[in-house]
Amino acid sequence: MNTRDLEYQSGFRNHFASEALPGALPQGQNSPQRCPYGLYAEQLTGSAFTAPRSHNLRSWLYRIRPSVAQSAYQPLPTGPVATAPPVEPAADPNQMRWDPLPIPSEPTDFVDGLLTVAVNGDAGAQTGCGVHVYAFNQDMHRRFFYNADGELLIVPQQGILRLRTELGELEVCGGEIAVIPRGVKFQARLGKDSDAARGYICENYGSPLELPGLGPIGANGLANPRDFLSPVATYEDLSGDFELVAKFSGRFWATHLDHSPLDVVAWHGNYAPYKYDLACFNTINTVSFDHPDPSIFTVLTSVSDTPGMANVDFVIFPPRWMVAENTFRPPYFHRNLMSEFMGLIHGEYDAKAEGFLPGGASLHNSMSPHGPDAETFEKASQAELAPQYQSNTLAFMFESRYVFQPTPAALEAEFRQRDYVDVWAGLRSHFDPSTP
Repeated sequence: MNTRDLEYQSGFRNHFASEALPGALPQGQNSPQRCPYGLYAEQLTGSAFTAPRSHNLRSWLYRIRPSVAQSAYQPLPTGPVATAPPVEPAADPNQMRWDPLPIPSEPTDFVDGLLTVAVNGDAGAQTGCGVHVYAFNQDMHRRFFYNADGELLIVPQQGILRLRTELGELEVCGGEIAVIPRGVKFQARLGKDSDAARGYICENYGSPLELPGLGPIGANGLANPRDFLSPVATYEDLSGDFELVAKFSGRFWATHLDHSPLDVVAWHGNYAPYKYDLACFNTINTVSFDHPDPSIFTVLTSVSDTPGMANVDFVIFPPRWMVAENTFRPPYFHRNLMSEFMGLIHGEYDAKAEGFLPGGASLHNSMSPHGPDAETFEKASQAELAPQYQSNTLAFMFESRYVFQPTPAALEAEFRQRDYVDVWAGLRSHFDPSTP
């Protein structure tokens, strides 16, 4: 593969220009009669053509062969991968939790290592999202993948991911995230010194993820655009027998190519894969009293047609100082309209004493009560309120306005914790009407 040692371009949704060969980008027009080096011009569009300029997403790709050079698609089995709208069983108000997805014992690549935990909305109507976990121990070599149903927000938990995309390469490890736009072809391989990889995926059917507004926070805080990195152009000119798997309308399809689809020699535009180091997130927190709502930790958001009601938010709970005075410090007990899927990348989550493991997950649907377990509540209620730095933690949440429906594969999984609700069984009454 014609490559450099993983170079990146900085900025969120910037208009980038990148070429792997000098002069490969045409000047003055996007689709000239003859492109440099005998390349084909192809536009990749991630929004409606008439979307406002601020939200219009497209990139021009200059490639060795156009994407239409392929065989007819044939259906593939989807296994434990599901898409909204869901089928039976109906959504469940019970709180749910899972242990980490086991690493496969047999050779398994990224596509075959996917399992859907829950879905909501309707992919065909471009609303809602799907939540998946992945675990694999084998590289994709002559196999590639793209998703026509939504963009993929990938949250690694174990191992290093090397994502080889049409527009260049991303290397992503635990504590970083990557976003592969809808329709972009890619290949997932294990990074250096990784013999297996595991993590989470939010398949966003709705509007593309964007940075949230800052409002009264002002100009600085949360995720900064400059910290998002997109790849530079690189390409491979390989002939042979290759398989391209597509996720389209909830099903897997396969087409065969006589060449590698990673043959884009140059590109320019604002529709490109990107990655972000969560350690760059500038946390905003209380310095007086009360625990802030989790929305203050939003990294990316997919907006819906109702202002303030996200199709899905990506929220993190990173290392941070806790300095609130005379107040309960872990997240409070709550019931809320939005539905929450949580995962733990590493360390411990401050609202759970045990059972919530790195690589594990929990689901609290709309209006289902949740909060600290009994052990955490008792400890936090008696704790001395000195400034405390939470260092060994990195959790995240996919929060959506739509109720998550767990899949049969997730409900029946051996690694589901069927006694999760018991973590609150020890919450006893402290009420004494004679003691104000």
